[in-house]
Amino acid sequence: MSFDDFMTDDISVRKQNGDLLEGLKASVQHNKIFLNRSDVLIEPRDLIERRASNGAVETFEVIDPGFQEAFHGIEAHYQMSVRKLGLPEAKQRIESITYNITGHNARINNHSVDQSTNTMNIGPDLREYVDGLRQVVQSLTDAQQKRDALEVVDAVEAQLASSKPSKVVVSTLLKALPHVASIATLASAIISGL
Repeated sequence: MSFDDFMTDDISVRKQNGDLLEGLKASVQHNKIFLNRSDVLIEPRDLIERRASNGAVETFEVIDPGFQEAFHGIEAHYQMSVRKLGLPEAKQRIESITYNITGHNARINNHSVDQSTNTMNIGPDLREYVDGLRQVVQSLTDAQQKRDALEVVDAVEAQLASSKPSKVVVSTLLKALPHVASIATLASAIISGL
């Protein structure tokens, strides 16, 4: 008889970052969970959900993962110290999601309506990129290409100065500029700055 024979409980691991590992076999005891696997990472504060054959779901919080390295024929495994969570506490922990967002005008609405108005001025970084674009375009040798490119730069600048600059419009305008490495670098910086 091997240790795997004792792993009769179906569990899933809900990581702190929201990832869900399902289909794991373990042995769930009162304040301990034994998992005969070393290919998953269990960390403190992860949640273990046990699904019983009668449909019940129990949720446990990992206090100490208790990872044990392989030793004399015994495979590496976990002997987790856990705390059983009540239904309200488990539900609150599972529904607690962290969103990380960045960028100008970044926002997220969860079960709410956003009625704010955003105003964005061309910041010093975007101003420098537009000025840099204008300088590169001025160095073009073809007069017609230079005129056309300066019109595009003016349109980009006007779009950036508007109250709601469109990333799609700015991106499309920038793609119309001549294919020069320095222009591509500045255009990428402008788009990522929106």
